[in-house]
Amino acid sequence: MSEMSTQLQKLVIASGNTGKIEEFRAYLADLGVTLIPKPDNIDVEETGSTFIENAHLKASQVAIATGEWAIADDSGLEVIALDSAPGVLSARYAATDSDRINRVLSELSHHSNREAQFVCAIAIASPDGAITADAIGICKGAIADAPRGNHGFGYDPIFLIPEFQQTFGEIPPEIKAKISHRANALSILRSKLQNFVIPIHRSVATLP
Repeated sequence: MSEMSTQLQKLVIASGNTGKIEEFRAYLADLGVTLIPKPDNIDVEETGSTFIENAHLKASQVAIATGEWAIADDSGLEVIALDSAPGVLSARYAATDSDRINRVLSELSHHSNREAQFVCAIAIASPDGAITADAIGICKGAIADAPRGNHGFGYDPIFLIPEFQQTFGEIPPEIKAKISHRANALSILRSKLQNFVIPIHRSVATLP
């Protein structure tokens, strides 16, 4: 058994987003890795110009700060007619989810092209900060005319999946878990993780 496999028994999730943490828990539960929410006092400035750069940055810095293996993602909405905005600024496009949604709808109001995609980049870092695995997942869709549904978080209520004619705010969580950008990225990452994960507790712990 490799040194990597003997060490990867738990992962610190480099996020304070409750909805995102819950999705990670669901996607990775069957691998048996203990998931540890990031301590509140650790903040990483997202200075990367791409999703993958930010994922690497967050995973590496959280791993070093905690002395644990860390997993991080950077994800966001890209609207084609807005030159792929809000992009890496998705979480900072306005003060609240509601304000961010309203800004996108307002900026898109004079465009006929509603095409958009969610992008998710995920990275895993060892305790010394080295990136050991990463992946990028994409989910294509369109922007609805108005928010619909109460599921999910962030831009979910306006992200329309043409196949279902429903937004991520309307689609049942179990379906979103199969088709979302994060699900696609984690599917790629799982094949890499399975090579060095030791099945242990299926729980979420807290750092002391």
